[in-house]
Amino acid sequence: MKILVTGASGFIGGRFARYALERGFDVRVTARRGEALEPLALRGAQCMAADLADADGVRALCSDVDTVVHCAGAVGFWGRRQDFLQANVQLTENVVEACLKQKVRRLVYLSSPSVYFDGRSRLGVREDQVPRRFANTYAQTKYLAEQKVFGAQEFGLEVIALRPRMVTGAGDRSIFPRLLRLQEKRRLAIVGNGLNRVDFTSMANLNQALLRSVQVGDEALGQVYNISNGQPVPIWDAINYVMRQMQLPQVRRYRSFGLTYGMAMLNEAACLVWPGRPEPTLSRLGVQVLNKDFTLDIARARHYLGYEPQVSLWAALDEFCAWWKAGHMYQAR
Repeated sequence: MKILVTGASGFIGGRFARYALERGFDVRVTARRGEALEPLALRGAQCMAADLADADGVRALCSDVDTVVHCAGAVGFWGRRQDFLQANVQLTENVVEACLKQKVRRLVYLSSPSVYFDGRSRLGVREDQVPRRFANTYAQTKYLAEQKVFGAQEFGLEVIALRPRMVTGAGDRSIFPRLLRLQEKRRLAIVGNGLNRVDFTSMANLNQALLRSVQVGDEALGQVYNISNGQPVPIWDAINYVMRQMQLPQVRRYRSFGLTYGMAMLNEAACLVWPGRPEPTLSRLGVQVLNKDFTLDIARARHYLGYEPQVSLWAALDEFCAWWKAGHMYQAR
């Protein structure tokens, strides 16, 4: 079986490509910057630098491929709406069209549980509990991209989408690196009482879910699946675990949600008028994430994908900390 992984220069795409290679799959990888794929080329991947905005180029990528694992896209909350539409919707349309024209058998789409988040505490969220309004453009465009993927079923393409929650492990450049930088400047504080529980996903567990999505039978097709470790933890326990591992002071200061949310509003307003509109270091979304309960129901993935988390959050955090201490050179080894 030949697998094409898009977004392979990123954390999730790169880690899954490596995982598939280690299990003997024929893997083709793509990213805009070809040099970012060199570590995977050394491991035996076929590397093709490409811009997914080029429909003809995407069709070439999908030539002689059995399955596409589509991990590329824009992540975050800050930026122009048209950029998110381009990166998450238009590029996915190009991938879907290429899969159909090149007779690719299956498309696995990496979506996001951000589609559920509405700023309130939510526990055990099921796949069908999508709010009427989305919290931001990122969430909206990920959901729109899902609809493009599932719309291809009627033309014979086998499709699956995954919504993994707060993925971490070696190579994570999003969640804990930002928190570490804030704590190094002593700018991190517990928002609220610090007892809110959230889900994380070990990258090792997500690899299992992605591979199951590639291999699973017809009964699992045409659905979206929540993915997590299935064991919610207080978010500040996880954050302070990383701080201890990195020999940084524990986060012990408390700030009220209302005060912190107000500060985030002012920070965002300042960034909107600042030249270049830089991303705010403190945002309303970030404050909500650090203050609200947010967990997923993964029963559907367990039943249809045979997904069963094997690697604990603490093992994933140990992996991340070892990688970070080593100078972020995990992928180059």
